[in-house]
Amino acid sequence: MASEGEVAVSVRNKQLIFKDYVSGFPKETDMFLATSSITLKVPQECSKAVLVKNLYLSCDPYMRGRMTIPPSDDPNFASFSPGSPIKSLGVAKVVDSAHPEFKEGELVWGSIGWEEYTLITATEGLFKIEHTDMPLSYYTGLLGMPGMTAYFGFYDVCFPNKGDRVYISAASGAVGQLVGQFAKLSGCYVVGSAGSKEKVELLKNKFGLDDAFNYKEEPDWDAALKRSVSINIREENHGYQTALHLCISPKASTFTLRMLGAKCLMLYF
Repeated sequence: MASEGEVAVSVRNKQLIFKDYVSGFPKETDMFLATSSITLKVPQECSKAVLVKNLYLSCDPYMRGRMTIPPSDDPNFASFSPGSPIKSLGVAKVVDSAHPEFKEGELVWGSIGWEEYTLITATEGLFKIEHTDMPLSYYTGLLGMPGMTAYFGFYDVCFPNKGDRVYISAASGAVGQLVGQFAKLSGCYVVGSAGSKEKVELLKNKFGLDDAFNYKEEPDWDAALKRSVSINIREENHGYQTALHLCISPKASTFTLRMLGAKCLMLYF
């Protein structure tokens, strides 16, 4: 943190700026590259802020929702601000810190800007990386938000048992493909759906699912599932702000509803 009389070094900071709110499919012209300057010290007025050098950035489907208005009540999913850098989850190295829990040189992951350096003033969603014996990029996927979503959504909500029959929508996505691996490791029979022939082949031939189908070619999803197997657990991965998880057990007549990213609501019949 900059102290009185200390001269802070100023460096170039390349940024990807969000131009304006998007209608339809995002285009390259909806954003632009810019270069600003930033001092490598946390300003004195920024109590408990952290300055980081960004190393890895994630690009996830939920970000499309942040390109429109109205904004979400959740600050982690609020709309991007036109004229400011796009934000996402990523991995960074602490350059300077006014926060007692983060020290210079430490590695962290959390919400950062699409820029070389980010001054983080809201550190509630910033996590220190304790394990560095694996690629840091894993913290944008398997060890980050997609991995946490897949792991806790599957194990803490669906409570799988060996031999269960599992259906995963968007099974080739960041979360869905991890759920598929967790399900296979748990001894489940796994069926997935995706939106193209290439993705279906990926699910069956590379990810090792027991069966898969292209939902765009199926007018009746129930019929498509019945061709594969009677389903115990259904894992839904659609949506950018929250995911709806449905676990269906016909034998036990159990219905479980979960909104991911919100409180867990469980209904039993």
